[in-house]
Amino acid sequence: MAKRIEVKDLNIYYGSYHAVQDVSLTVEPRSVTAFIGPSGCGKSTVLRTLNRMHEVIPGAYAEGLVALDGVDLYGKGVDPVAVRRQVGMVFQRANPFPSMSIYENVVAGLRLNGVNDKKTLNEVAEKSLQGANLWNEVKDRLDKPGVGLSGGQQQRLCIARAIAVSPQVILMDEPCSALDPISTLAIEDLIQELKQQYTVVIVTHNMQQAARVSDRTAFFNLSAQGKPGELVEIDDTEKIFSNPAKKATEDYISGRFG
Repeated sequence: MAKRIEVKDLNIYYGSYHAVQDVSLTVEPRSVTAFIGPSGCGKSTVLRTLNRMHEVIPGAYAEGLVALDGVDLYGKGVDPVAVRRQVGMVFQRANPFPSMSIYENVVAGLRLNGVNDKKTLNEVAEKSLQGANLWNEVKDRLDKPGVGLSGGQQQRLCIARAIAVSPQVILMDEPCSALDPISTLAIEDLIQELKQQYTVVIVTHNMQQAARVSDRTAFFNLSAQGKPGELVEIDDTEKIFSNPAKKATEDYISGRFG
């Protein structure tokens, strides 16, 4: 199958600190890939390099190949803002823009890109909210503040905002960690729907969630005390959870460490 994302020999740094070493993996189109592993192993750091959010941190940089559909995202002349339009990000805690209405939260990215045609904005707002399974809950109060929604609704609002600019890939960094079980289930159902149109990469500490929502799972671990994080293995989720190739993966999944 074609590669939507290709990562090869990726090393990630925070200044002089070597955070992640020698990561190579591929992500297929219209699939869900889960990153799992103990805290501090670099899974969220790797996720943020996929849309160049990592380099927003002062002194942070990455070396190696990160390609989207064969195009090196760190290549000379590549605009990081354009990369982030193609590869959207949904964060751990829902972060609707506090001064904006539900409607304006969804269309904020379009307005930033110079789209101000009311008909277009209305169509995209409705389509994106429907895509995030939120339209029926908010269609009669689009002018109300986004921060007035429940936690689960705010997270789906952030997903609507991400898909409004028509990305190729959606990254999710522990999107359910702050949510109750019912809201978590709604997001998990939504992820299954999103993969019909988008490529999704999710970081999660919840191994049951990884098993439920993902097609492939990547297990990250610390190589040794004080050493960089590394990718131990990546494979079909069913195989990772039933018959992993590496003992470290089996130990983590079975709860013997981490």
